[in-house]
Amino acid sequence: MLDFIYEPWPWYISGPLIGLMVPLLLVFGNKQFGISSSLRHMCAAVIPTKAEFFKYNWKDHRWNLFFVAGVILGGLLASFFFSEEEIIISSATVADLRAIGIADVDGMLPRSIFSWENLLSLKGFIFIILGGFLVGFGTRYANGCTSGHAIMGLSNLSWVSLVAVVGFFIGGLVVTHFLLPILIN
Repeated sequence: MLDFIYEPWPWYISGPLIGLMVPLLLVFGNKQFGISSSLRHMCAAVIPTKAEFFKYNWKDHRWNLFFVAGVILGGLLASFFFSEEEIIISSATVADLRAIGIADVDGMLPRSIFSWENLLSLKGFIFIILGGFLVGFGTRYANGCTSGHAIMGLSNLSWVSLVAVVGFFIGGLVVTHFLLPILIN
């Protein structure tokens, strides 16, 4: 009866469900969809500081913290209880990774990049530490993450979100096709 929960949902089901969150949040609570702002809310809730950035009523955004907790809990439940087989990336992606010198794709992650041993190497520092910093910096600089701009911003016809999403895609293409092959070898 609940077999549908064990299978990946097609785009034409999951996409509209995600898309429906935008009008539901706006109509029923005048809230905006986004994940990156939750870190600011968490910091404002637990870290006493005089920084102007954290001086606001974070309690008005508690729903966002529950949403993020639900995303984490849902991911854990799905991976431990509702997954019958290992999630793997497509064979075309594996072939593309092998073409640029990444041959050790295990499940979803290339072990030569994402491993504890590699974390302390220069390559690991660039990919994990510096990459994480750049994602965080870019999210703050763009005043939102990719999902917030692409889902919420574009649905609100925000010019800023359109520019941000185009920038995200251009940056992803440049890194994937030009920078990644240089950093791998």
